[in-house]
Amino acid sequence: MRYGEGLLEEIRRRTDLVALVGRRVKLIRKGRVMWGCCPFHPEKSPSFKVENERRAYKCFGCGAHGDAFKWLMETEGMSFPESVEKLAGEAGVELPKWSPEDEAREKRKKSLYEIVELAAAFYEAQLFGDGGRAARDYLKRRGLDGAAAKQFRLGYAPASGQALIDHLTGHNVTQDEMIEAGLARPASDGRPMRDFFFDRIMFPITDGRSRVIAFGGRGLSPDAKPKYINTGETPLFSKGQNLYNFPTARAAAIKSGTIILAEGYMDVIALVRAGFAHAVAPLGTAFTEDQLQMLWRTAAEPVLAFDGDDAGRNAALRAAHMALPHLKAGHSLRFAFLPAGEDPDTLIADQGAAAMAGLLDTAIPLVDLIWRAETEGRDFSTPERLAGLERRLGEIAAAVGDAQIAAYYREAFREKVFGAYKRRAPAAPSRGQRSFRGSSKFPPRPLPGTPEAVSPALKASRLVKAGTAAARQVKEGELATLLLEQPKIALHHAELLAGLPVKDPSLDRLRAELLNLAAAGSSLEKAGVQTHFARLGLADFVARMAPREPFSDGERQEAGSPEDDPEARFLAAAQSLREMADGTSDYHRLLDARKAGHDGGLRR
Repeated sequence: MRYGEGLLEEIRRRTDLVALVGRRVKLIRKGRVMWGCCPFHPEKSPSFKVENERRAYKCFGCGAHGDAFKWLMETEGMSFPESVEKLAGEAGVELPKWSPEDEAREKRKKSLYEIVELAAAFYEAQLFGDGGRAARDYLKRRGLDGAAAKQFRLGYAPASGQALIDHLTGHNVTQDEMIEAGLARPASDGRPMRDFFFDRIMFPITDGRSRVIAFGGRGLSPDAKPKYINTGETPLFSKGQNLYNFPTARAAAIKSGTIILAEGYMDVIALVRAGFAHAVAPLGTAFTEDQLQMLWRTAAEPVLAFDGDDAGRNAALRAAHMALPHLKAGHSLRFAFLPAGEDPDTLIADQGAAAMAGLLDTAIPLVDLIWRAETEGRDFSTPERLAGLERRLGEIAAAVGDAQIAAYYREAFREKVFGAYKRRAPAAPSRGQRSFRGSSKFPPRPLPGTPEAVSPALKASRLVKAGTAAARQVKEGELATLLLEQPKIALHHAELLAGLPVKDPSLDRLRAELLNLAAAGSSLEKAGVQTHFARLGLADFVARMAPREPFSDGERQEAGSPEDDPEARFLAAAQSLREMADGTSDYHRLLDARKAGHDGGLRR
């Protein structure tokens, strides 16, 4: 219900904000104001101020601010009505009584909560009874024991189709109430009323106060269609406004600073049992705006973990586009994709929780997911195609609701286009600005020994181009080997690496993955990086680029020479590759050949 501002102000007035905040933050008095280190961002010296007089808190470091209601929403993930109810109860403020209709509706809902709880207890008992053997065997095959079943209150719906109805009838629950709670299907086409769920493993779904409000059911029979079904819309339950395991995950997410959205019930259970208590899942429907807001109330950058197949990538992309209009400062999404054929429980069972943690730690930002979706596997070698890409990226940026974030997206896309395709020239300097790149005041120096003008026929020579292509292929292979052997190079030379004119698609993807890992804060250890590439399907490329001798016979340098320094070799290879892209290396070769008195292999 809606609360008047007078009532809200009375609750604020009676709430000791310093005491409320002090439950989480150590505060020190300076005059009439309390100060502490901000709980919303890392800091060593206090910049977080709390004042009872103003009934507000504010951080002068990150800008976080609000009142008692917002404090509970930000730190405990509560909705606004929940925060009002909690503070009103603590402050002794009586909330207004509802109308008779409101009271009747609430009484009805309380009755439905009791009925659904009766069903949950019934399903639990059936799982551990004689009829639940097949269900227990299935759970064991999925690595779940009795303790796990009790932790998540798993159950079993008998196959008869009448078992729950008979049980609830014995507790004086009417047929209309069973139907209203989503537990039974009404009679139709000459068939009697029957249980909504039968011969299924049952997953209770709870609301923000941990009350069971609905169920998800997984069919045991191979012929069960659909494999998963959920309770329909009821007065207690709406699929798009709840998340599986949210009450438990909310507290863990606030503590850890992040929350994980997996695809299904079993994924969440596997994650929680592996130590990722901050895992949730949608409920048989696409990720919704309401669910996004639930996640953002608990963590600024939730991680959405999807299968690595086409369906998972499409689901991730739908979530990304759905989120664009709702992005706000400091709040976004990151995306992690499991290896092909894996889900969280198989990955954790085979490789351990560390493998899952590594996957989550290297989750890519929303902007990178969109960039990949718009560019991977596509050819932008013509001006028209590149213009089409830029138009599409501009439309995506325009969908961002926040004007400042939209501007940052446009800038990020411009940089990515320039870095990947080298088609955009630097923007012309505005009046009053000095441009040093390409400035007529600082003209580029000619290469030593290079004539001021090179014959157009020489530049266009097919043999020169063929030689350049082969040389570039060798040089790109050398760069790939160096990056795989010394991935930390990407940390130290990210800008140079991003701008290299790479043609080999595998090397280009390797480069993009390294830069993404670096941007995500990865330390780029060799073993972890190569495992990451293997999961992405680049194992053959990694094996092909296995380190070879850096010098041919008779050319090995003494230890300690620059050629023994991987970073120096990378810089030299990068410079050579850039020269090849400009064609300057061929000019040098031809000039040297002419000085030596022969044509360097070119026919006159």
